[in-house]
Amino acid sequence: MRRNGLEDISQTQRERLFHVDFKLRFLGEVSRADLVKRFGIKAAAATRDLSLYKEAAPGNLEYDTKAKIYNATTGFSPLFTCSQSQALSALSQGLGDDYLGTHQALIPTDTPTQLNLPHLDKISAVSRAIYHGIPLKIEYRSLSSGATQREIVPHALVDNGLRWHVRAYDRFRDKFSDFVINRISDVCPLVDTNFGSKETKDADIQWNRIVDMHLVPHPKLTHPETIEYEYGMQGGQLNVQVRAAVAGYVLRRWNVDCSAEHSLEGPEYHLWLSNQPTLYGVENLNLAPGYDSSATNLPAGRARRTMGKTTRDWGDVE
Repeated sequence: MRRNGLEDISQTQRERLFHVDFKLRFLGEVSRADLVKRFGIKAAAATRDLSLYKEAAPGNLEYDTKAKIYNATTGFSPLFTCSQSQALSALSQGLGDDYLGTHQALIPTDTPTQLNLPHLDKISAVSRAIYHGIPLKIEYRSLSSGATQREIVPHALVDNGLRWHVRAYDRFRDKFSDFVINRISDVCPLVDTNFGSKETKDADIQWNRIVDMHLVPHPKLTHPETIEYEYGMQGGQLNVQVRAAVAGYVLRRWNVDCSAEHSLEGPEYHLWLSNQPTLYGVENLNLAPGYDSSATNLPAGRARRTMGKTTRDWGDVE
């Protein structure tokens, strides 16, 4: 944002102007009462904010004297930028992560309910360890080993679409692994414990390797142009770059057919991975639908059986 010297205003006022800009852009209107309620400021201060916004972008809003609200004009041009995820989060959950009160959606929305959102105390323990670079001693419950004591060196949080996990070096297994946050208990920071270079994020090869995936409409679709339009494909292809550590999750979440001959059956398969060799060396390919590293031509029946085995516990790579 840079119009009419707004770069010189305070951060708090900039946040209020962003609020005005957002509501105009996505709801088509904003009022003085919106600012008073959201930021707890006086009506006079809200009036000054709206006047400042109008000076910065005079063509963005017009005042409705009867309704006492400002409406977005047909020539509205955003004064601030925001990401798609930021916009959707605000519309579905409310504006402002620092808002003291009950968050309410700005418009009617519905998102699938996650069955096991991470507990806040576990999130805070892990996030503090990541931020300060502190190893953790934990009790972890896995399907393969049950409850065991571990020492981990966490470096990132990941949402794999089904559950949240922490990417960390596992001293017990001497490798980097994914740990489901809600399977962690008895967290103890190892404040006085040093860790070596092999335990840092820079040493996590799967995390640092970027995989370039070429996704195309599934060849069995009757109208592939629909998928091309939905995903904004260029030349019938969508190029996606992801970390090798999360590639399997992404492919599974989007039901991407990874078989060599696009042999998976089912209405859920809208996309096909056209460059299977790019997955060579990715460790969590047991999650990729239909992928078979030992065959270049995977029969449809075998592909379905392979995929069935991968979905028993999506995300439990430990």
